[in-house]
Amino acid sequence: MSYSGRVSADSLLGGRTVFPRAPRSGLEWVDVVRHGISSQALDAMLRSIGLSQAELAQALDIPERTLARRKREGVLSREESAKLLRLARVVARAAEVFDGLDPALAWLKTATSALDGATPLSLVDTDIGADSVMDTLGRIEHGVFA
Repeated sequence: MSYSGRVSADSLLGGRTVFPRAPRSGLEWVDVVRHGISSQALDAMLRSIGLSQAELAQALDIPERTLARRKREGVLSREESAKLLRLARVVARAAEVFDGLDPALAWLKTATSALDGATPLSLVDTDIGADSVMDTLGRIEHGVFA
């Protein structure tokens, strides 16, 4: 899903369907997370990145049954919203570095020595893991892990 030729966190999460006005800054995202992201964003994310619901639940460190319940309720909790946004930001950054969503997703699902043999996707369930993935993406972008 490209938005103006570029993959963004809000486009991965459903774009205008979920966000009538796309958050433009970190502070606007804070407000979105505090109020809870619509559970429609879960389905949009599943479509965007081609994961099963079980894989998404694992990447977010949210039980699959909880995700199913949130879909029925219509909105994610603050913590769940933050986790979903964190994943979307990592995927968007990888798409930027790898110049496309498909190569980014391939990299996210492949074990890499830069992350001690872990797949980047397996690390985004924590802030520290996501930071390590983002740091690795920055190094790749600058040719350190070419």
